[in-house]
Amino acid sequence: MTGPHHHDVLVIGGGNAGISLAAKLRRDGCRDVAVVEPKDVHEYRPLLSYVAGGMATLDDLRRPQADAMPPGVRWYQDAVTAIDPARSAVRLASGGELTYTDLAVCPGSQVDWDAIPGALDAVRAGSASTSYLPEHAPAAWELLSSLTSGTAVFAISDRHVPCAPVGLKPLFLAADNWRRAGVLDEIRVELLLEGDRLVDLPKSDRELRAAAAEYGVHVRTSIAVEHVDGTARRLRLRTPGGTDDLAYDALFLAPPHRAPQWLASSGLTSSSSDGFLAVDPRTLQHPDHPTVWGLGDAAEVDALPSGGALRKQVPVVAHNIAARRTGTTMRHYDGYSVAPVTTSRSRLLLAEFDRRGRPEPTVRVPDLARPRRSLLLFDRYLEPPIYWRRLLRGKVS
Repeated sequence: MTGPHHHDVLVIGGGNAGISLAAKLRRDGCRDVAVVEPKDVHEYRPLLSYVAGGMATLDDLRRPQADAMPPGVRWYQDAVTAIDPARSAVRLASGGELTYTDLAVCPGSQVDWDAIPGALDAVRAGSASTSYLPEHAPAAWELLSSLTSGTAVFAISDRHVPCAPVGLKPLFLAADNWRRAGVLDEIRVELLLEGDRLVDLPKSDRELRAAAAEYGVHVRTSIAVEHVDGTARRLRLRTPGGTDDLAYDALFLAPPHRAPQWLASSGLTSSSSDGFLAVDPRTLQHPDHPTVWGLGDAAEVDALPSGGALRKQVPVVAHNIAARRTGTTMRHYDGYSVAPVTTSRSRLLLAEFDRRGRPEPTVRVPDLARPRRSLLLFDRYLEPPIYWRRLLRGKVS
C-alpha cells in the first residue's frame, strides 16, 4: 500500500457483525465498502459450546474467510493498531493507513486471562478448559466426558462475556452425558455465577434452575474466581462474605473478556465503557464522533452481547449511516438479545429479552422460553446454514 486508501464505509472486524453489516450495506446500495480482518478462517462461534459438549467439531464451524466475504467488498487481511477519529483514519499493522467517510467498529472482544491469574496455565495444563477459544473447545469435551467421579466446576463470569448464558450449554450437555453413563451421582457439579441469575429473563431463569436442580447442580451466585491453581486443582473465590477455596477435578470457564487494547488509546472509549467502544446505546453512534459506529461484542450498548443481538444491531447501523448523511430519522436499538441454552442433549430454550430484561419473543406461539426438542434441532442444525447463506449475505431487517 503506497498511500492512504479511502473508503465510503470502512468496517473493522470480519466476524458476524462486520460481515453481516458489510453485506447489508452493499444490499442497500453502498458501492464502496471495505473490511479489515486479519484472520483467514471465519468461524460460526455459537457452535463452540456444542464442540465443548461433544455435539459438534471445529470443522462444522469453520470456512475460509474469503468465502464469507460479501461480493463487491474490499478485504484488507490486516490488523488494526490505531484509530485517529480526528483525521478519519485507521492505522494498520502492515504500516498502511485507510481513511473513511463512516467507520463501523466491530472487532469483537478477547478473553482477558489477566483477570483470573493462573487460569491460562490451568487451561494449557489440561486441568481446565473453555469453549470461548476454538483451540480449547475440543479439550473441554475431553476433560468433561472423561470425568467419572469427583468435582466439576463451571464458572461463568459476567464481565463482558459474549452471551454468557451460553456458557451453561457445556454444563447441561455434560450433566446429561454423565446421567446417561450412570456416573452423575458420583460427580459433584458446582455452578459459580458472578451475576445473580442464570439468564436475564425470569421465566427462562426458573426453567434453567429447575434443570440444574434435576441434575443435582449446586448453584452459587455472586461468586467470582480470583485465582486458579491448576497444579493443585484449587480455586480461590470472592464471595459476598469474603473469600473461599474450592477444589476441583474438572474446571470449565466462561472467562472475562476485554476489548482490543488499541481502542483505549483511540479516544473512542469513555470513563463508563470499561475500555469498550462508547456509543449511544439506541443509535449505536459514537457520542463525540458522529461518523463512528459500534456494534457487536466490542461496543458498550447496555445489553447482553450475543450473535442474535446482531440481527437487530446490523439494520440499525446500516440505516443510521445513511440517515446521518441525509438528515432523516434514525432507527433505535432497544437492547434485544437472545440466549439459546440447552437443558439436556435433546432440549433447548431460547431466552429473548431487551436491555430492561423484558421478554421480546420472536414468535408468541409456541413459548420459546421453555425447553423444546425442536429448538435444539434448530439451534444446532438449521441455524448454521441460515448464518452462512442469509445473515452473512446481509439478509437481515
